[in-house]
Order: sequence, then C-alpha cells, then structure tokens
Amino acid sequence: MGAFITAIGTANPANRYSQEDLAQFMCDHLTSNPADHKKVKVLYRATGIQNRYSILDDYKKKLGTFTFYSNQSDLQPFPSTQKRMSIYKEKALPLAISAITDCLGNDHPFSTFTHLITVSCTGMYAPGLDVDLIKALNLSSDIRRNSLNFMGCYAAMNAIGMAKEICDNHKKSKVLIVSVELCSLHLQKDQTEDNLLAHSLFADGAAALVVSGEQPLHNSGLEVIHSASQLFINGQSDMAWQIGDFGFQMALTTYVPKIIEGGIKQLTSKMLAQIDQSLADIDAFAIHPGGKKILEAIENQLGITKEQNLAAYEVLKNHGNMSSPTVLFVLKQVWSELKSQPNKKILSFAFGPGLTLEGLLFKTT
Repeated sequence: MGAFITAIGTANPANRYSQEDLAQFMCDHLTSNPADHKKVKVLYRATGIQNRYSILDDYKKKLGTFTFYSNQSDLQPFPSTQKRMSIYKEKALPLAISAITDCLGNDHPFSTFTHLITVSCTGMYAPGLDVDLIKALNLSSDIRRNSLNFMGCYAAMNAIGMAKEICDNHKKSKVLIVSVELCSLHLQKDQTEDNLLAHSLFADGAAALVVSGEQPLHNSGLEVIHSASQLFINGQSDMAWQIGDFGFQMALTTYVPKIIEGGIKQLTSKMLAQIDQSLADIDAFAIHPGGKKILEAIENQLGITKEQNLAAYEVLKNHGNMSSPTVLFVLKQVWSELKSQPNKKILSFAFGPGLTLEGLLFKTT
C-alpha cells in the first residue's frame, strides 16, 4: 500500500498588487500620521514580498469608486462579516476550479475520484465549497467528502496526511484535495501590532492536488512517505483566528518565529527517527513561508542554507503568505525541479494555530 501525489496545480486571482502599492493604500486610509506611515512602509519592505494577489479590486481604485470598502477616506463603516462571506461564496469556487484546471486540465475524467477534501480557513457556508465542486466538476454524488476548516496555514499538510491514510487502507482510492484561501477579505480597521503584521503578509490563492493509492506508471509522482505533527501549547495565544463582526480577526505576534525555532528541530528529529532517516538523507526542502523570519529561524536550527530553501523565498516574494495553499506552491516548484530525478527525498513543513508544527516527507518516483 502507498500514497502518491500525481499532480499539483495552483492559481491566483487576476488582481496583482505590488507590496509598495498595498502599503500606500494602508497609509492613505488606515494610518493617521507620518510616523505611522513610515512604520507601515518599513514593515512592508521588510517582509521580502514583492507582489501579492487579491480577489478584491479596490486596491487599484480611487476613493469614490470602491465596491468592497466604504467610500469614506477612513473606509468606515467596515464591511460586515456577512458581506465578506457573501464574496467568499462567490469567488472561492472559480478560484478553486482554476487551480484544479492547472492541476488536471479541462478534460480529466473527474468521476474517477473516490474522495474529496476541501481546505479553507477564510470562509465558510453550507452546503459548502465541496458540494459546489461536485456540481461544477460533475464529481460522483457518492464521493466521500471531508472539509478541513480553521486550521490555518498547515491545513493542506493535514489533508495530505488524511489522504495518505485513505490510500494506505484502500489502494483503489483517488483523492482530490482543494485548498482555497481569500485572506484579503479580512482586513481589520484597528491597526494593532498583530493586524499590521498580518496585513503586510497575507494574500489570496488556491491549490489542488491528486493523491492516488496506485503509483503512476508512466509519469513521475511524489510518494507520501511519512507525516508528523507537534503542538506547542505555549504558542496558543501567539497565532489564533476568531470570527468577528467585521471579518475574521487574527492574532499573530512577533514571537511566532521564536516558538517555531524552539520546536522545529525536535519535530524533525522525532519525525525522521520514526522511519530510520536523518537530515543527511534529505535532498530538498519545501517549507511554508509564513514569513522571512520564520524561514531564517528554521534554517538556523536545521543547518540548511537559504539556497536550499530558495523555493520558499520565491513563493513568498511573488505571492505572499496565502495561508494553506502556500506550502503547495512551494512543493510544486521543488517537485518540478526534481521530476527527472527519482528517489529524491523532500522534507516539508507548515505551521498554524495552536501553535502547530506539521511535517511531511516525500520521495520522487
């Protein structure tokens, strides 16, 4: 028995913004004095992000033509959670389908899927995205469905672990995983340290992948070798996600990199020891770019170079942090560079509320 990733696809909305333009939007509407303007611009430059994507087009419009935000200089009153969820319901499905199309093309026999796992923490409704995907793709009406919600940035890793358990037990299983996040819907009016940090990092994106219980015969695949998870309760208040009256409210403190730095070596050693492997056996890394400081902390603890972690930096630079799909963007890039090289081991990590550290080990076939 085994589990094999046979394809990964990614997608972003049409609206692409430079980090400088987004910083200017914040200065124009949500900060009140030159000192705050300077603080915002310094923070945005320090992220290592060059561009981000959003399903919202207000960031390229002039005041008076906004359709999401209020056409007041301070954007008041802010959009309600109901309005934000209405837009999520409208926009999540087409973005998810774009990622699936990038993964499989337009003429894939979708009726062959036995399981569907949807992943999101930035919106919810019922019947949900899973049901909408079944209708849109003509998936089997008896497909087994699971939805992973509110797990944050590590959720896609959890979904792959779930797919592995399915495939390990049922060889004929074929699992479609779809992760979609519209983080930009949740801009908050109160410019706390947590909100400023979150607003400087997060963006919108989607990813899709197929996990099969059968090894691909003619195309390269990624075998899912092992998964592990570690919860660090001392970070429970440093990364959190709550539903408020005006969107979802994030707690994201500057202590997160330190917590990850203190736990990543422990998770890695424990995870690899369980399958008689060591860091010396790893050929490549696919690490969730939660932020530049997080990547640097992991490199410091595991003794890897920035060059070994380059894919994470490139995804961060070109897309920002898209929450759960982000690590799949990184994995797709790393895998594409190794597709002609079998038996290469890829170690992957992602992080989220709890504070949770999740790891996966893959091998190219």
